[in-house]
Amino acid sequence: MAETTFSELGKVEAIRQLFENSGFSQNEHCSFKVGNSAGSIINSSIMMTEGIDFDLTYFPLKHLGYKAVIEATGEIYAAMAYPKTLSVRLGISAKIDFGKIRELWEGITAAAKKHGYCGLSLDLLPSVNGLNICLSANGERSLLTEKRRMPAKSMDLICISGNLGAAFMGMQILEREKQKFMKRKTDRSQPDLSDHKLIIGEYLKPEINPSYVAQLEDAEIIPSYGYFVNRGLSDAVRKLVRDSGLGAKIYVERLPFASGTFDLGKHFGIDPISAAFNGGDDCRLLFTVPIGKHERFRHDFQTFDIIGHMARPDVGASLVTPEGVELPITAQGWK
Repeated sequence: MAETTFSELGKVEAIRQLFENSGFSQNEHCSFKVGNSAGSIINSSIMMTEGIDFDLTYFPLKHLGYKAVIEATGEIYAAMAYPKTLSVRLGISAKIDFGKIRELWEGITAAAKKHGYCGLSLDLLPSVNGLNICLSANGERSLLTEKRRMPAKSMDLICISGNLGAAFMGMQILEREKQKFMKRKTDRSQPDLSDHKLIIGEYLKPEINPSYVAQLEDAEIIPSYGYFVNRGLSDAVRKLVRDSGLGAKIYVERLPFASGTFDLGKHFGIDPISAAFNGGDDCRLLFTVPIGKHERFRHDFQTFDIIGHMARPDVGASLVTPEGVELPITAQGWK
């Protein structure tokens, strides 16, 4: 059966069919609070390019659409805001038929529903370099949360919402199997990756708990700073030090790792700690929590790990080894 092409449908009809039975309307609009009771509108945008940010050899399109929404939404949650509207622009090359875009769209709409977006828009554009995904998200932060937010202080806690480095290891597994697949001339069977299902899932279909913001607000724990960790922990910590004007100490023995990460690190010759700091794609939230909320936070937010604390400005961004040696944290793109 021949695949439906965009030339057969036309852009307008293709978008209409994608919205049909999606749970979203093309003409649906979200209202934001206005006036004295309004907080802030938070914006986030991402671009994912085939061959750089993802490989369609092993990346299921539905998972890719889902992950793209997570990448855009993470910045909204890091700012303690609630997702509201999502704008999607897809650059589509001639090799991608309508059925594949429908799969991608199913992942996008599934994630948009889960994270409470009330408005969704879509545009389809031609591309000469494969698939390109551009998302722009808007969220709303309450005025009460803004008023409760206090400046960060030395000894405030630095917390992370889950394990680190697993997504990078998951990508290494998929790249290894891709190379094996490409070298096989006769046997083109699919590899058995069941032993690494959880770690591969961290890369292909990351998750963020959509209740984090509401839970923190209900507990009256308002982070001074929040960052979406998807380009390595180093980048987020450097941003924290820059924005706060304080130092930060991260302790190696407190970093959370998924089961099997160190065994895979030995296999690939990759230090899992280096993967955590520089690997990227972890899709975690990093928050600074007032030290006075320490006990409440540990009790109510056990899925978070306390990995360090704020420090004097002269400390800078520092990694503390189990022996107590403090090493400067470096990150790609930073001097």
